[in-house]
Amino acid sequence: MARVSGPLHSDAASGKFAGSLVYGTWKGRPYVRQLVQPGNPKSAKQTGVRAMMAFLATTWKAKVLPKWTGWSAAAIARGISTYNAYVGENLARWQLGSPPTQVYPAAEATTPAAITSAPLTGHAGFATAVVTPATNADIWGVAVFRDTAEITAPGWANCVGITAREDVAAFTFTDAPLDAGTYHYRFAAVNTDGIMGAVLADADVVVT
Repeated sequence: MARVSGPLHSDAASGKFAGSLVYGTWKGRPYVRQLVQPGNPKSAKQTGVRAMMAFLATTWKAKVLPKWTGWSAAAIARGISTYNAYVGENLARWQLGSPPTQVYPAAEATTPAAITSAPLTGHAGFATAVVTPATNADIWGVAVFRDTAEITAPGWANCVGITAREDVAAFTFTDAPLDAGTYHYRFAAVNTDGIMGAVLADADVVVT
């Protein structure tokens, strides 16, 4: 991205130009960058990142202080907002194979409740699972992993959703839209310390 003192070829510009450039402003500064067309906007890895981004946005909005600690110091050290520090740190953890943390640095001390069951039901264009955590309540969210083959290595690249939870009540997860076919799922709880519990065994369902 190139910053400009005035948008190229124009006193004011925004949006795409000639199918090759994109004009806009960022924090009040005009810029121009190359137009990039994603090769597969619905790839497994992009889905995994979007799932985590949605979880982080939801949990940050619902945060209750002073339980959330460390993010102001992390933000000052990096010269960014506390929200960006929270998102950046947790996306980096996610892509390195670790779940998100509510505090910085991650405590990684306790183990979350296991998922005891998640029976699947296939429907026309979607699948549902009734997810039941164990009764010991140390849970912040439930990660859902999905693939078209048996899942041997659940991780951010095959994660399709992370549902924020503050209790161990059973809930229904809906995965949609889906093409007709057979899908495999695994489920795991994560806690505020940045730890993922045991991952439920692989199970499959047929979507019509």
